[in-house]
Amino acid sequence: MTAVETRPEARAEDRPQPQPEAVPAPETLRRAGHRTREDTLTLVGALVGATATTWVGYTQVLPFSGAVGFAVIWYAVFVAFYAGLTALTQPRRIVVDRVVASVVMAAPALVGLALLSTVVSTVWKGLPALTHWNFFFDDMAGVHADAPFTTGGIAHALVGTVIEVCIAVSIAMPLGVATAVYISEVGGRGAVLVRTVVEAMTALPSIVAGLFIYTVWIVNLGMETSGLAASLALAVMALPIMARASEVVLRVVPNGLREASYALGAGRWQTVWKVVLPTARPGLATALILGVARAVGETSPLLLTSGASTFFNANPTHNPMNSLPLFVYASVSTGSPEMEQRAYAGATVLLAVVLSLFLLARLAARGRKNR
Repeated sequence: MTAVETRPEARAEDRPQPQPEAVPAPETLRRAGHRTREDTLTLVGALVGATATTWVGYTQVLPFSGAVGFAVIWYAVFVAFYAGLTALTQPRRIVVDRVVASVVMAAPALVGLALLSTVVSTVWKGLPALTHWNFFFDDMAGVHADAPFTTGGIAHALVGTVIEVCIAVSIAMPLGVATAVYISEVGGRGAVLVRTVVEAMTALPSIVAGLFIYTVWIVNLGMETSGLAASLALAVMALPIMARASEVVLRVVPNGLREASYALGAGRWQTVWKVVLPTARPGLATALILGVARAVGETSPLLLTSGASTFFNANPTHNPMNSLPLFVYASVSTGSPEMEQRAYAGATVLLAVVLSLFLLARLAARGRKNR
């Protein structure tokens, strides 16, 4: 009998162990807005390439000329170059992000460039008159159109603008705040109708306001053209701006303040006068400044209501009263180069006033936010 040899079973540790599967390295994610040195070089290359290509094609090959056309063609070529260079090394989402960022950043740059060019060109053309102090302290009574800049000034127009705007604000601001209080605090069907009318008046053409005051105040009532008539027209223009802005501000006031006032036994009028309005005071100041900025630059209503004058007049109820917008319009209409430069100088002063008012509005709004 032959013995059968048996093979001992392999131990567990001697068995071949399954090899673990290779885990792929995690993909390094990159934020779309993160820029590297390569991205910077790509941007610079696109700028240089677009400038060179546009200069050769627009000015040397094609029969075109002009700075505006050059800028438009350059921007289109730049976006194409930027997208193509980025696509060489980056995925599609990065390319789309770069193109969209270029388009979005071009919009505010275009607006800022337009504003800057307007201000710079206006100041540059009015600089010969702005360098003389008499321009701010004299009027144009007896000054010829071709007189030197050492004579004449805008004192009569500047004072007239201040008087007309102050009267307009004294009329429009109380009515605007009262309208806002009625809409936000009283409510009801009447408030919906009033809000609709206010929103419609916001887009009212300024010439319509001038025609309204001219028809009612001058034609029907027989009053003369004066600063008061101009102030009424400006009040019509500023009223919807102040009312709408004041309504928005009053709606921001927390309802908890009103409920606490009512819980202490205060009535609606006491709550509005002692709680709501003091809380919204910074915002109401912003509404006031916005209304003034709208009224100070209007020209169309003044052509029909105030009348043009070259002499100083501080009485708003008698005789024509000039203003800065009307002075600019009348000076440009003369066709004289000297008067045109005076018009640009007056427009520079008007720009300074309007920009200062908007700056005050921004500061007032920031103060309200901080509080």
